[in-house]
Amino acid sequence: MPVRWTAHGGGPPVVLVHGIPTSPGLWRHVAPLVPGRCYAWEMRGYGHSIPEGQSADIGLSAQADYLLAWLRSREFTQPPVLVGHDLGGGVAQIAAVRDPGAFSALVLTNAVCYDSWPIPRVKAMRALAPALAHLPDVLLYPSFVQLLRQGHDSRERALESIGEHWAPYVAHGAAPALMRQVSALRTEDTTAIADRLPDLGLPAAVVWGDADRFQKADYGERLAADLGTRFNRIRDGRHFTPEDHPEEIAAAIRSVLP
Repeated sequence: MPVRWTAHGGGPPVVLVHGIPTSPGLWRHVAPLVPGRCYAWEMRGYGHSIPEGQSADIGLSAQADYLLAWLRSREFTQPPVLVGHDLGGGVAQIAAVRDPGAFSALVLTNAVCYDSWPIPRVKAMRALAPALAHLPDVLLYPSFVQLLRQGHDSRERALESIGEHWAPYVAHGAAPALMRQVSALRTEDTTAIADRLPDLGLPAAVVWGDADRFQKADYGERLAADLGTRFNRIRDGRHFTPEDHPEEIAAAIRSVLP
């Protein structure tokens, strides 16, 4: 099954994992600011890999296995820094717990963790997924726009983000694709590994938009404490920090680069 990613720059490897409803383009403003070779990995069933999600497990636990398999196939000369946002942050935690030696450091920003997710809106969508999967794009689009706007503190970046991330859904069937994604979300994927985070032993950075309505800052503070690192707060930042605040995310990555 094909695996997709984008790459930028040169230097120590950095693997970037997006969340929902985004794709590797989430990192388009971060990668140019990082002095490393950035690989923005695409989760199966997301972005241009939406078709591959039709007959595969696309939950976070499975995504972590796909990520680790891809890493082994790449044969990096040194373990990469692993960076995750939103669902990608959950994938990163699971992958790091399963194989901590595969990574040199862990960076998390506004990530799902513990029992912080799915958010109420996504739970409602999951409950109605069989019916919502048949919605025409024109009826789903306003909800998509509203979700992204609520997650941005920069209006300009919100408008840019909508265009960036809506395109793959339109290309591959927006409603059924999104409903497959939300139907695969299981809180147990992160709660099952939560007690192992304090013993992970990896250098880590946690950076969070403290006005995030989706993943509350309290969870970020708990995550930082468990990982033995300081909590880096982006004042008035919302959920989509890699798009609104790429400088802060890049700085967190630079702080743990080998």
